[in-house]
Amino acid sequence: MSEKKPRKTVMSKWAKTKVLVKSKKVLPFIPDTQKFSESTLKKMLKLYSMVYVKPENGTYGKGVIRAQLLKTNELMYQIETTEKTFKDYKAFYKSIQNFTHKKSYIIQKGIHLLKYNKRHFDIRVMVQLSPKGKWETTGLIGRVAHPKKIVTNYHSGGRPMDVKRLLAAHTSNSEIQKVMHTLNELGVATAKSLHKKYPGIQQIGLDIGFDHTWTPWIIEVNTNPDPYIFNKLADKSMYKKVIRYKRAAATI
Repeated sequence: MSEKKPRKTVMSKWAKTKVLVKSKKVLPFIPDTQKFSESTLKKMLKLYSMVYVKPENGTYGKGVIRAQLLKTNELMYQIETTEKTFKDYKAFYKSIQNFTHKKSYIIQKGIHLLKYNKRHFDIRVMVQLSPKGKWETTGLIGRVAHPKKIVTNYHSGGRPMDVKRLLAAHTSNSEIQKVMHTLNELGVATAKSLHKKYPGIQQIGLDIGFDHTWTPWIIEVNTNPDPYIFNKLADKSMYKKVIRYKRAAATI
């Protein structure tokens, strides 16, 4: 009987979070994440005022809900371009349930992301096993959200953008180099942590968002990231490297 090959992808956001919070290097950059329920939503809104409710196994930012406790004590949520406001928590929760149904969801502390031209952005960090079997950050690309949406995903109308150009709107060239170094290091540390638990993983894509203190928050980790977003950049060198590493990994 042949041995079962270790899986190359892990869909569950909750499973990945449980692994990453055990890493001392990665833990400080993971927003508080809990399983979705009526009580955890209420508790986390009291703690953070804004949270994201996400399908545990979702992709492309589909089904993501931003929920907020407003200063007026009203409750509001947004999904896609739809916004609804409530005065009663029960009615608010019941309305959110129309989207979550009985599927498994998680709740994540909301990060007030930095903006570019009044639009939120995050950075996709591509990390891959090199042909020599060493983890390496191979690509960085900015993702600017659609002006009316809460997610930055390209498939949801987000705009891919050169990282240096994006960061230059906020900081100096020397600081940009420091930020990029931090992203490289955090990417590799995250990949190594996940690889210990799931040795079949050969690549990950981290979505990292910065708050006003420049803390790099890990919003999501994808074990089957789309390499073709890097082809949207004018400079194709990153894209070529990502594809080369991907093809090399496929032969292992």
